[in-house]
Amino acid sequence: MDVTPKANILLVDDQPAKLLSYEVILSELGENLIKAGSAREALEHLLRHDIAVILVDVCMPDLDGFQLAEMIRSHPRFEKTAMIFISAVMMSDVDRLRGYEAGAVDYVPVPVVPEVLRAKVRIFVELHRKTRQLEQLNAELERRVAERTADLEHTAARLQQSERRRSLALAAGGMGSWDWNADTDELMWDDAQHRIFGTDPARFAVTAASAWALFHPEDREAQIRAIRQAATTGQRYGEEFRIIRPDGAIRWCFAAAAPTGDANGRPRRLSGVTLDITERKDAEARQMMLAREVDHRAKNALAVVQSVLRLTRAPSVPEFVEAVEGRIGAIAWVHTLLSNSRWQGAELVRLVREEMAPYQSGDMPRVVFDGPDVMLLPATAQSLALSIHELATNAAKYGSLSVPTGSVRLTWHSRADVLTLTWRETGGPSATLPRSRGFGIRAITESVERQLSGRVEMNWLPTGLVCTFSIPMSEVGKLVADDAAPVAPPAPEPAAPAHHLPPGRRVLVVDDEAMVAMMMEQALLDLGMTVAGPVGTLPQALVLAKAGGIDCAILDVNLQGTPIYPVADLLTDAGVPFIFLTGYDKVTMDGRYHGVPVLQKPVRLSDLERALLTLIGTAASPPVRVFATGQVASLA
Repeated sequence: MDVTPKANILLVDDQPAKLLSYEVILSELGENLIKAGSAREALEHLLRHDIAVILVDVCMPDLDGFQLAEMIRSHPRFEKTAMIFISAVMMSDVDRLRGYEAGAVDYVPVPVVPEVLRAKVRIFVELHRKTRQLEQLNAELERRVAERTADLEHTAARLQQSERRRSLALAAGGMGSWDWNADTDELMWDDAQHRIFGTDPARFAVTAASAWALFHPEDREAQIRAIRQAATTGQRYGEEFRIIRPDGAIRWCFAAAAPTGDANGRPRRLSGVTLDITERKDAEARQMMLAREVDHRAKNALAVVQSVLRLTRAPSVPEFVEAVEGRIGAIAWVHTLLSNSRWQGAELVRLVREEMAPYQSGDMPRVVFDGPDVMLLPATAQSLALSIHELATNAAKYGSLSVPTGSVRLTWHSRADVLTLTWRETGGPSATLPRSRGFGIRAITESVERQLSGRVEMNWLPTGLVCTFSIPMSEVGKLVADDAAPVAPPAPEPAAPAHHLPPGRRVLVVDDEAMVAMMMEQALLDLGMTVAGPVGTLPQALVLAKAGGIDCAILDVNLQGTPIYPVADLLTDAGVPFIFLTGYDKVTMDGRYHGVPVLQKPVRLSDLERALLTLIGTAASPPVRVFATGQVASLA
């Protein structure tokens, strides 16, 4: 079905008969014929309709055809409209020339030959129609071009945004990007890649050969092989390797890349990123070294404990347990000091203060010590801690601390690169030379003289024992302050309760270490308690806590990575007091329990008994929490 719109043909003549004849002649064309009897009427039709062809009579009364043509051509809209002049009188060459100059495209004489007129009009109508079709096609093309341009601009903007995001992501991650063409061997680096490899973008010529030359010799061949394999097989590339920068610095890198194919789908190109992982590798190395160091120290600690157990002698089991607990406690405490300083050293004054704290009582200090601030090396701190513990234990059993009137004065000073410590007892029984060298004397002399290359002098005087250590400063550590200053004595510990635990109280024991739980259970049974558990998981502990019938509880803070706090909260709500056992320092405890009394590990049987007396003695009052950090392995 032909839907081509009809063209408008304007017929202009002042004689209606001639208009009718033109209408009859042109009706066969099937177009829309518009008639105008004057120039004025013709101009009105031009403004209202899109005219394809105008047939104009040259001779008209008000405006002739030439004048009308000039007026039509003066309007921009009708500059290209086809006009055919029809005339019966003005047929000279001058008239024809004037008509063409006025804008006519043809000049038809009268009488009109119908076939000729139709043919001419048909041609100009088709030209008009094709012109309009071209204009429409041009408009459609311009619209499509505008849409395509807008799409391309939008796509380009999105690509720019994506590139900016990629660049920001690479910059935030400290990554460089690169692209390698396996066919042409062309390699592209961005500025971040140059930064990672330590090269100057303005001077370094980026080629595959120059880049691979920066790989560490031990890694180069394997990396080149992996890169080429990824580019030919289409597999993803991801490797760690070392590079040697132009300045000689060795860096660890991780590179990852994805292959892209050519027109035939063959993978021939790699696009990837590089990340400098030197800091991560250094951290991993430090972690491995730390793990080996922890293993080494753990074995050393076990060896020391084994030696203490083998060398300790006592007339009875309780005295043996007490001696072992004290010695292991001294070792454990100095380990805590070293751990707090990341094993860089321990302060001598703090070591002495904590070791002598149990022997302070009343308003008058029984132990006085003073000396400059000294930071002890780890090995030196362990040796001195055990030596001071042995002297204090001997004084408590046989020396000045065994009677209320006795006291101890411990001083130290540095002179001629030697640290001298003097232990002086007064006010106690007369000191007598022992008949044999026990563990204490042997431990002191072996630690100071053999391990620290120092010297020990012991004088058993009627006024009390005087023991002097002389240790080279090279074995001690460093002197923080040269001027000796008196050190405040430690605050006295609360005296142990004079009464005993009421028997038959039920104590919940929660600990994930089976041996520790067994030892705790036995210790409680020895104290006359009954035990609920022991259990080693949080669900088991919650079941027993909810069941009730518990007078107090002993809770390990960490059960294989799971905090015990839900059980603690449940017991608190039920008004049941409890003790915390943990290997962590007090500062790692939950903030809800911050500021409460803390007993550092390992817990002695006497300390555990004192804590239980406090709990059970106040069970009728609001719940009381007593914290004891550390497993009670010393109860073995």
